[in-house]
Amino acid sequence: MENYDSIVIGGGVSGLLSALVLSKSGKKVLVLEKNRKLGNNCNSYLVNGYQVDTGPHAITQLHEGGPLRYLMENYFDYIPAFVDYGDYFIRDKDGLKEVPTTLTGYLTMDVLPRKDRLIIAQSLTKMLLSWQFGTDISNISVYQSLPWNTLSSDTKEFMDTFSYFLSGKSAKETSVQRMFVGGGFIEEDIEKDITHENSEHQYIDKFKRMSYVSRLLNNNKVNYNQYYPRNGLKAILNAILYSLPETVEIKTNTAVEQIITENNTAKGVLTNEGSYFADTIIYSAFAKDLPRYVTDLPASYVSDLSRIKQSKSLTIWLGLDEEFEEFNYTGGEVWFKQKPFWAMPISNYNKSFAPAGKKLVGFMFSIDENSSLESEKSDAYETILRVYPGINKHIDMIHYQMTVPEKASMAINGFIAGITTPVKNLYLVGTDVDERSMGITRAAYSIVKLITVLRKEQIPNL
Repeated sequence: MENYDSIVIGGGVSGLLSALVLSKSGKKVLVLEKNRKLGNNCNSYLVNGYQVDTGPHAITQLHEGGPLRYLMENYFDYIPAFVDYGDYFIRDKDGLKEVPTTLTGYLTMDVLPRKDRLIIAQSLTKMLLSWQFGTDISNISVYQSLPWNTLSSDTKEFMDTFSYFLSGKSAKETSVQRMFVGGGFIEEDIEKDITHENSEHQYIDKFKRMSYVSRLLNNNKVNYNQYYPRNGLKAILNAILYSLPETVEIKTNTAVEQIITENNTAKGVLTNEGSYFADTIIYSAFAKDLPRYVTDLPASYVSDLSRIKQSKSLTIWLGLDEEFEEFNYTGGEVWFKQKPFWAMPISNYNKSFAPAGKKLVGFMFSIDENSSLESEKSDAYETILRVYPGINKHIDMIHYQMTVPEKASMAINGFIAGITTPVKNLYLVGTDVDERSMGITRAAYSIVKLITVLRKEQIPNL
């Protein structure tokens, strides 16, 4: 039997960030990871000389007051280098066009019929104004916000595609509010989490919401404020690992079998290697799976966790034997007709990601869970060949990844678990406990929430 101050279940980015902030306050921390490697979706590795990430990523909200920036400046021993992400584009038969960030942009976006562009602009204006004046639009779907049956098939595919990449679900399940805020257009800061000044922050939230609406209605281009780590996702992982004090112990290949509770208080964990005990348990695995490890959770809480919706994605990484002019840009592109995808040529950020004279591009597809994986892989690959004629002659490497990009999709009538649980001293972190932003930034928001809760309940000096 071993005792620690804190035990962290899961060695992904959320779990490791939790261990970092706890250990920096002087706590003895144990991290338990069931897999052989750490990082999960925040990692990079080599495939035949190419450095691939675990799915294409853009890191949002690295401005002062953003969650990852806050954690790096306060807890990291060194901060990795980031480069500007670039722009987002839509690809059609005529090439690349910038994704609109203003209502004028939607009106002039000629990849869609003019009539549909007018409908989208009018509908978005209506929703934005309602939102500005305090209407809750979080449970109004993109589908409901538009006269869907009057739209062309291309426009329906376009709206579905952007819904999938913002929430992991179709336009029928994606909140129209998520269309406005999910891509990092709004730069929330973490003042409300750190200071508890809720009444003041409500004013700040309203001000920012009105400012955002004003920018869209006045045709001011929105600043995406998105970046990419110069040395790939592993640079973020390595920075966290480098910053961990010696008071952190990490055990890989160690699967948690049970969270030990007594009188509705978490006391420790039972693993395939033995039992470990601590005053604080941080669970960074899938919140949806928590009832597997705690058998006496309230039925209402178990029911809520069952409402967490997830989605899967398939990434195809292609190594190309030449520069291939179709990918001479930095940023991301979206193909929305038939089988939609998001593409990102990451070797344009760092040429060392591909062998000399070659290029590395990632293509992320949303998966139909009713189809077989092999069918999805085949359809996705054939889509790439169709969109980029002649690319098959230049493929030097192909690598497939299946991931769950967010542990909870931001879908209508879904559930976000929150940091605290019905069990004392048991806390949740990750992309299923905070709805802000996406990916690593969303995970970082959850850690800031954790800091706030633990400062109040257990660790004032955190």
